[in-house]
Amino acid sequence: MTKTSAKHQDQVARETAAALLDIGAVQFWSEQPFMFTSGLASPVYIDCRKVMSHPEVRERLMGYACEILSNRIGLNQFDALAGGETAGIPYAAWMAAELRLPMQYVRKKPKGFARNAQVEGDFKPGQRVVLIEDLTTDGASKVRFAQALRRSGLRVDHTVMLFFYDIFPETMRLLAEHELQLHALATWRDVLGVAQERGCFEDAVLAEIEHFLDAPLKWSSDHGGASVLSI
Repeated sequence: MTKTSAKHQDQVARETAAALLDIGAVQFWSEQPFMFTSGLASPVYIDCRKVMSHPEVRERLMGYACEILSNRIGLNQFDALAGGETAGIPYAAWMAAELRLPMQYVRKKPKGFARNAQVEGDFKPGQRVVLIEDLTTDGASKVRFAQALRRSGLRVDHTVMLFFYDIFPETMRLLAEHELQLHALATWRDVLGVAQERGCFEDAVLAEIEHFLDAPLKWSSDHGGASVLSI
């Protein structure tokens, strides 16, 4: 298996961050902070779904994600890709097509009728899958998806995504506890670095983002959001 160099990984992170900025996927609060389902308040929001609408960016980032599958994980280490409902499904489909791999998708909960399935597609017990998602903040939804895949008899050891917030130490501990290894193209630090170099935002905006990244729970609490991370 060919290992991806640290230098190449850094370049991929920078190019991913630049692409997300170019297509307007990075948004800063104007009147009130963004509120996440976890209760966390944030001054910034990343909308990876916008990648779908930009073919050149989509092709480039999917290529980078396929490099992770090939070089960091190894194509002989898994049999199929599984997209998480809903944002992970198109990315899993494009990557599976590129690598000519089988694909499934996993629902957030069983559909509640007919087979009451939570994992859709054709698969056999023991099949090894990689969970594909758009992003993660605290890692909790990745664990729930992995648990659903495992209950269906599938093996999942890795999850690949475009973006990782990488602001909570608890995230990596949670994933490790559930034997799930995370791989991402870029993090907020990558985006902030490129944004600073380009002058994408005013200095006050960049400073506010940095305050959030340095102490996300304090920033959240100070702006009406959760003060603890519930995962």
